[in-house]
Amino acid sequence: MDFAKRQRDPKRHLVGLTFVILLHAVVIYGLMTGLARKAVEVVKKPVTATIVEELKKPPPPPPPPPPKKVEPPPKAPPPIQQPYVPPPEVNVAPPRIEAPTITAVTPTVPVAPYVIAPPAPPHVDEAPPAPPAPPKPAVRRGVTPIYREDPIYPRAAIRAGIERGRVIARLNIDEQGNVTGVNVVSAEPRRGVFDQAVIEALSKWRFQAENEKYTAEIEVTFTLKD
Repeated sequence: MDFAKRQRDPKRHLVGLTFVILLHAVVIYGLMTGLARKAVEVVKKPVTATIVEELKKPPPPPPPPPPKKVEPPPKAPPPIQQPYVPPPEVNVAPPRIEAPTITAVTPTVPVAPYVIAPPAPPHVDEAPPAPPAPPKPAVRRGVTPIYREDPIYPRAAIRAGIERGRVIARLNIDEQGNVTGVNVVSAEPRRGVFDQAVIEALSKWRFQAENEKYTAEIEVTFTLKD
């Protein structure tokens, strides 16, 4: 059968018309029952999208600190071994056996005891020894200087109307007889009126050298004359 005859075959057209009619019937039924409306509502529903964040992995832990290097203690140097020196050989001679000898015994002469003779009596013409000199006092009084200067009457005492005064001072004297210090012990009528005049005058005094240091006490009196 050729192609033209197959196109004019009524059975072939009947199948196509039947399929079209069924499709229209389904569409009409859907419109009547509301299936199409439900399909549209399903399509109209909002679509929600959930963004799932990627879980970040925790940072890796820091690496452990490097172990400390423990230095071993310094080794002590090995002891120096001294070379072995053998001891010298000692030849021990056999003891000599001597024949016994007889020695003469000398008797001991007794010694007379030593007697100390008493001192001879002094001769009549000889003078007896001089007694020892008495010890010198710690503070000497009545010492005479070989050089002296009299103190000047203070003008302050004259203006104050003081006509008399008395000062006791102690002098420190060295080995050459020089005065090295003056200390006022007491003063009348009061301390401070005649002290400076006494110190200036007695500091210039000189005494006989005695090759030793000592302390002397001097009394100075003041009298205002017309």
